[in-house]
Amino acid sequence: MEPSKKDKKMMAFQPLSVSQLPHPLFESDRPDTLTLQSFHPEMLTRVVESQALKFPHNDNDPFRIFGLPRNILVEFRLLSKPCSVIRSVTIDAINKLDAASEKNSKESRVVFTGPQGCGKSFLLLQALQYCNARDWLVLYIPRATNLVNSTTAHTYDMRTRTYLQPIFAYQTLQRFLKVNTPRLEQLRTQTEIEIERRPPVPPGTPLVELINIGLKDQGHAPTVLDAVLEEIGKQTIFPVLLAVDDFQALYCKSHYRDQHFSAIKSYHLSMPRLLLEYASGQKSFARGAVLGALSMSNTTFPLPVELREALSLEYDRPYGPYVKRQQELVEYAHGLERLAVPSSLSVPEAASVFEVWMKDRAVPSKPNDELFLAKYSEASGNARAFVWKGLLSSMSA
Repeated sequence: MEPSKKDKKMMAFQPLSVSQLPHPLFESDRPDTLTLQSFHPEMLTRVVESQALKFPHNDNDPFRIFGLPRNILVEFRLLSKPCSVIRSVTIDAINKLDAASEKNSKESRVVFTGPQGCGKSFLLLQALQYCNARDWLVLYIPRATNLVNSTTAHTYDMRTRTYLQPIFAYQTLQRFLKVNTPRLEQLRTQTEIEIERRPPVPPGTPLVELINIGLKDQGHAPTVLDAVLEEIGKQTIFPVLLAVDDFQALYCKSHYRDQHFSAIKSYHLSMPRLLLEYASGQKSFARGAVLGALSMSNTTFPLPVELREALSLEYDRPYGPYVKRQQELVEYAHGLERLAVPSSLSVPEAASVFEVWMKDRAVPSKPNDELFLAKYSEASGNARAFVWKGLLSSMSA
């Protein structure tokens, strides 16, 4: 008798947690406990450069609510504790944020640039954690490609002549409220807000109530999200951080199609357009900053020429004056400042990374200087290659 299809189906094996392995037989296979200092704003000075710090474990941590880029998510699942190494560029980014906390966000629109795997996403995550700990209002988009890759529903809005993305706007409102509830409870609307098919929201309404309007009806979510960002942009009690990973995807061709199966421009979609307006300075926060991180490994949404020229980056293919530029994208990229992330880790930084993975037993052989220098040289100092092609490939071998 043939086995049933259910018996043939391959199941995914999930590792048991340490608490489920009490038998002494498994004691030797347990990773060492990482004894790292916590990531606190007061600690982030030149003194802690090249040191690994663990992120605090709170239910409302921004990266637990908003999500993470895929590569960082996998690393955090492999490690016993989410952590990162403080680099020189981390301190540079924090100094920019400290200055931005008292200035309009038009003056603080920064994009992290650098080669593939150099640590741009980790730097953006560190900036996010720093601002959250400093009592900023934070909004984090870890995968901007999901805004333009046609994975969420879209509907045409006659009023704004754009394509709304109600599901993504609803999820963004939900996460924004959960992360920033203590700060949002202190804010109220300053102007009357018009919302279709319901009475206008009067001035003085608690901002949490305005957000709940969008959470009760997904159809209102895009309008409410736009209104919430405008309201927090007027207040001066809390600085605001808007952080976007895969930033270049906002300037690329979207995979969405209209009723005639023609491609929809990214700036005709409500969510990318909203982020582009803040990135370009057309809209701004009274206090705060807009940060973006480029993804050089995504071939589906490569860095467009308009953004490359705005950031004064080298061309990766032949370009000239006869290559067509979209004027709308040129305007959306105008005024962006770049912060270059070093292409390779310094030896002390790489040593800290090596120590973290060593304590979690990612290196099967006995760690020594020869192994460290061999893996560091193989990766040419590149952060991602050092971990994935160096340390973790040793574990799989």
